[in-house]
Amino acid sequence: QLQYHAGLASGLLNQQSLKRSANQMGVSAKRRPKAQPTTLVLPPQYVDDVISRIDRMFPEMSIQLSRPNGTSAMLLVTLGKVLKVIVVMRSLFIDRTIVKGYHENVYAEDGKLDIWSKSNYQVFQKVTDHATTALLHYQLPQMPDVVVRSFMTWLRSYIKLFQAPCQRCGKFLQDGLPPTWRDFRTLEAFHDTCRQ
Repeated sequence: QLQYHAGLASGLLNQQSLKRSANQMGVSAKRRPKAQPTTLVLPPQYVDDVISRIDRMFPEMSIQLSRPNGTSAMLLVTLGKVLKVIVVMRSLFIDRTIVKGYHENVYAEDGKLDIWSKSNYQVFQKVTDHATTALLHYQLPQMPDVVVRSFMTWLRSYIKLFQAPCQRCGKFLQDGLPPTWRDFRTLEAFHDTCRQ
């Protein structure tokens, strides 16, 4: 019976052979030109100007820019008295965000921004997860300045993190947490379970 099933499995696998087998790769790889890397390196002065314009757009949000490693920019975004966000950037491309509470320490022992430790509070850990999702949503490699502006506009919607009720259930708290999700288009507040 084992041989019978092995024969059936072998037949199925042979019928649906992978389209990129080793022998086909050798032929097509020679014909196809290599793809050039698409990372766009912008001058630091241009990045500084874009960040400075965004900082002026939102009076309730302050952005401090630093360059601890030379070219890479790190932003400390303070949103009212609600939260602080560390944004790690390569040129104008956002690599990573860490959201912490307004009164939490954002610096490591060496005095530099702490880009590795997460918030002590579950609400800000959730917002960090949502910010990472937002980075994946706001992708437009041809116009990175628009991406950064859109992301900062989305981030600014957290100014009422503890004051806005959920748009679906109308409650302020669910499982002890405020509505931590913000819709990418409407910027409306939702609880995690209410947004589906």
